[in-house]
Amino acid sequence: MELRPLGNTGLKVSAVGFGASPLGSHYSPVAQVDAIAAVRETFRHGVNFFDTSPYYGGTVSEKVLGKALKALQVPRSDYIVATKCGRYKEGFDFSAERVIKSVEESLKNLQLDYVDILRCHDIEFWSLDQIVSETIPTLQKLKEEGEIRFIGITGLPFNIFTYVLDRVPPRTIDVILSYCHYSINDSTLLDMLPYFKSKGVGVITASPLSMGLFTEQGPPEWHPASPEIKSACKFAVAHCKSKGKKITKLALQYSLANKAISSVLVGMGSVSEVEENVTAFTELEGLGMDQETLSEVEAILEPIKNLTWPSGVDHK
Repeated sequence: MELRPLGNTGLKVSAVGFGASPLGSHYSPVAQVDAIAAVRETFRHGVNFFDTSPYYGGTVSEKVLGKALKALQVPRSDYIVATKCGRYKEGFDFSAERVIKSVEESLKNLQLDYVDILRCHDIEFWSLDQIVSETIPTLQKLKEEGEIRFIGITGLPFNIFTYVLDRVPPRTIDVILSYCHYSINDSTLLDMLPYFKSKGVGVITASPLSMGLFTEQGPPEWHPASPEIKSACKFAVAHCKSKGKKITKLALQYSLANKAISSVLVGMGSVSEVEENVTAFTELEGLGMDQETLSEVEAILEPIKNLTWPSGVDHK
């Protein structure tokens, strides 16, 4: 598994990152034994980056991930853990008091002395001014105390990143996590990469399948994409299936191919999902992408390319 530098942090994260939301049965039930086996298998294949949140399953994801990582019985420096603050099962709270408590709870859940990256979770649903003036300074104090190593922010619309990054001192924010903006139907993250580089910020992306648009079962009912986007993606999925191709592999490889993005987070809750995602990376490195099928899919998606959906509604 390729390790890529993450901004100016000095960290090297695996190109495929382990998205741990399934460990909390966030979208569908996952047995704990399967979750722990998935973490073990992922690590065996060279994945060293694990991302979770107290929001996923109401802290269940953090607890299961902590148990699984401890079971590896390897040095703490062998893996990188990112979690989040501000979003919880009971709602949002980015106050200094809650953030301090949140980090303490996360360390206990994860059975760790520190987390490598602590991100403010889905900040578009809160006061960005409070994030700048209260939340991030609180995280800086926790960083000085050694409870966290690096600070990040997470969300869907790009304007939240520029708003915060333009208002905090340089090198305050180390990492951003963007999702659904670097996939076959929406590659608008490309336009933001020079800006993030100028700020010295590492870039991680998530949801290469656009929250289910590029799966045979289709997106969940709550998915905010327009009927036009859903229809085009459904047709693209059907086209790949008719050719005996897996659009899930193609979509993941599309995201992984850009090495300016440090890691692509993929939700995994079983050994079979781990094997599928690792194989996608291995084939990309060895054989490259199926350019013929990619061109056909891009032609199908051209009418809806880079069309976005509402970012001011809670859709997770």
